[in-house]
Amino acid sequence: MSIKRWMLPEGVEEALPPLSWQLEALRRKLLDHYRKRGYELILPPLIEHLDTLLTGTAQGLEQQTFKLTDPASGRLLGLRADMTPQAARIAVRRYADQPVVRLCYLGSVLRTQADSLGGSRSPRQVGCEIFGLSELDADWEILELMLRTLRLAGVRNAHLDLGHVGIYRALIAESGLAADDEAVLFEILQRKSHPDLTEFARARGLATRTAAAIAELMDLNGDASVIARARETLKPAGGDVLQALDALQRTIDKLRELSPRTAVHLDLAELRGYRYHTGMVFAAFVPGHGREIARGGRYDGVGAEFGVSRPATGFSADLNELLRLGSST
Repeated sequence: MSIKRWMLPEGVEEALPPLSWQLEALRRKLLDHYRKRGYELILPPLIEHLDTLLTGTAQGLEQQTFKLTDPASGRLLGLRADMTPQAARIAVRRYADQPVVRLCYLGSVLRTQADSLGGSRSPRQVGCEIFGLSELDADWEILELMLRTLRLAGVRNAHLDLGHVGIYRALIAESGLAADDEAVLFEILQRKSHPDLTEFARARGLATRTAAAIAELMDLNGDASVIARARETLKPAGGDVLQALDALQRTIDKLRELSPRTAVHLDLAELRGYRYHTGMVFAAFVPGHGREIARGGRYDGVGAEFGVSRPATGFSADLNELLRLGSST
C-alpha cells in the first residue's frame, strides 16, 4: 500500500503519547487558571454559516477559511480559522444583558495556509477576551494573563513587542486617501521603505505634514525612550496621537510592576491586525524563534454587526507551539 495514503495534509499534525498527554495537562492547567481569574469557558462549533463566521472582525479571514456547501440547507459553510470572532458573536448573542463579559476558549482551528513559513495550518488556539471595558486596566489584565499563560507553559525568556494602531489611524484620518491607496501606504509602512513613501506621497499628493509624520513613524522603534522621541516628532499630529503615546507609557510602567524581567520593545510602525485592531497591540517572541508565539490587542466596536457595539480586548496563542517552546526554553 502506498505511503501517500497515510500522509497528513501539509501543515496538519496529530498528537500521540506522550505529547498528547502533555497537551492535555497544559490544557487543564491553563483553563483552571482562567477559571480562577473569572473567565467563562466557551466551546464554539468548528463549523458555521460562512456569512456569520466572516462578520465584523473576521472579514480579513476569508482567504484563510476553508469553505463548503451544507447538503442540508444549500448554504455556504466555513471551518473556523480563528476563535476570536466566535467569542465576539457569543458575547453579543448570549451575554447581551451583562455589561462586562470575560470569556476563554481552547480548541482546534483550520487554515488554508500557515501564518508563516513552516507554521501549522491546524493550531490548537487558546485565548481570553474581555468585552465591555474600554479602560486601560482591561488591556493590562489581558497582557498580564498572556504573560502568565506563557509562564504556565514553561516559556521563560519571552520578550514583548508593543505598538498602538491608533497612532497610524490618527495620522491618516485626514489624508483623504481612497481605500486602495491606504492599503498601499500601509504596505509601504510595514516594509519601512522611505524611498517608496517619498514616491507614493508625490504620486498621490499626500500632505507634506502627513508624509513627514509617517516617515518618522518608520524609525520610531526601540526601548522605552521611543515614547519621548515620538512625543516630540509627532506633536503636530494632535491629541489622539499623544493620548496613544500616554497609554503606551503607562503600560510600560505597569509592566515593570507585573513582570519586571520581561524585556519590552516598542515599534510604532508595527501594526498587527491593523484592519480590525483599534488601540494597543502586543506580541510575545522568544529568541531563536522567528515568529510571534502569542498576540493580542484592543478591537473596540466588536458586535456592531450583531446589534451591540462593545469595546473589547484579548489575546490568543497556539497550544502546540507553547508546549514545544516551553519544553525547550
